[in-house]
Amino acid sequence: MLKEFREFALKGNMVDLAIGIIIGAAFSGLVNSIVTDLFMPLVGVITGGVDFTNKFVPLAKTITATSLDEARKQGPVFAYGRFITLTINFVIVAFILFLIVKLMNRLKRKEEEKPAPVADVPREEKLLEEIRDILAARSGVEKQV
Repeated sequence: MLKEFREFALKGNMVDLAIGIIIGAAFSGLVNSIVTDLFMPLVGVITGGVDFTNKFVPLAKTITATSLDEARKQGPVFAYGRFITLTINFVIVAFILFLIVKLMNRLKRKEEEKPAPVADVPREEKLLEEIRDILAARSGVEKQV
């Protein structure tokens, strides 16, 4: 059973999957930084500096707080702002990943379009062809290809 597990764990697909997960975890930090540090400030400028994370609707008349954290302490709230923020983040991340996949596909297509290198004829074969041609020329027989 241990041998079977080792074979399963060390299969190429399993190792590729593990590497993909590790790279994905590292990539998620990069994507989060792109969203948080580059795109969300632009969204803030476009929306006039609106911070969606604190947007909520109080569900009880006793809620008087202006921040979401304080309002949650006072009672039930319908916190739609975080959902909007996460939706914007999702759309941005999906768009960035779309651009990356599109770039990778373009590079892959360029790689596939390259003509296959012409294999050089081995030296021995060239020498044999030369000998054949010389012998044919001496005997008056036409050159064969």
